[in-house]
Amino acid sequence: MARDLDGQLIALVGGSGFIGTHVAQALLARGARLRVCSRHPERGYRVKTLGGLGQVQLVAVDVTKPHTLEVALTGCDAVVNLVGVFKGKLDAVQGSGAGQMAAIARAKGAKAFVHVSAIGADAGSSVGYASSKAAGEAAVLAAFPEAIVLRPSVVFGKDDAFINLFAGLISSAPVMPVFAADACFQPVFVDDVADAVANAIAAPAAFAGKTFELGGPEVITIGDLNRRIAKAAARKPLFLELPDGVSAAFAALTGWLPGAPMSRDQWTLLRKGNVASGTLPGLAELGVQARPLGLFLDRWMVRFRKAGRFGARAKSA
Repeated sequence: MARDLDGQLIALVGGSGFIGTHVAQALLARGARLRVCSRHPERGYRVKTLGGLGQVQLVAVDVTKPHTLEVALTGCDAVVNLVGVFKGKLDAVQGSGAGQMAAIARAKGAKAFVHVSAIGADAGSSVGYASSKAAGEAAVLAAFPEAIVLRPSVVFGKDDAFINLFAGLISSAPVMPVFAADACFQPVFVDDVADAVANAIAAPAAFAGKTFELGGPEVITIGDLNRRIAKAAARKPLFLELPDGVSAAFAALTGWLPGAPMSRDQWTLLRKGNVASGTLPGLAELGVQARPLGLFLDRWMVRFRKAGRFGARAKSA
């Protein structure tokens, strides 16, 4: 692999989470030094083990407190913003807060800024998550016109909180209610997203000011996803595809409870779908060949089978 980021100092803001860990691995493999910024830097210790001695630094940052960003972004060649929340201070974190981060990065001399948004970003949405994502994109480009905006669809990986959520439910319940069964999405592999970020950082001038939609190679429905997971996990639950009225009411009535499977806002976004528009460039234009979920699903779902890895017989030669 090319060492085209050798010695560069890159700040990963929100870098201790699921996507951040994979982005970190892609950047470290290309020689970068990382400053992993998080409200809970102790969660980034697994990132530190991915690099060599002195290659990863953990820094406490709260994006709603600009003075922490002023310190963390000093001396960085590039900044990647991975921060996102579904509730709470949406504007301060991923709306105007994202623009503030971009402004600080520019003032501190960063040569590149990659902003990871979402395909669901929509300024006209009634859902705060989607409208604040759109506001964040606009604020970032206003503060740092050469910024690169990446809008991934639902991101999947071995350690994600999406595929594994469905798999856990399917493996533990004989009857599985399915919300918005015909809603479509375009799942994208987390390592493909990570490679897209790394490629953008390596050649910022080629992608400056552009917005990319990162979708996988196939569009599937929620119902189909559940059936594919069940097959890979060798489970045969009874799937109950709930009418929209029933599932919306369930989300509205129970979504506020701790541990609820879905809030009303999440249901609204799910119902809308999450598919690339086709009007913007995608992974291919960033030099990444998208990999499908089916390439990994059978292997990942082994642990959700009855008796897990010890329940399958070895194939004869």
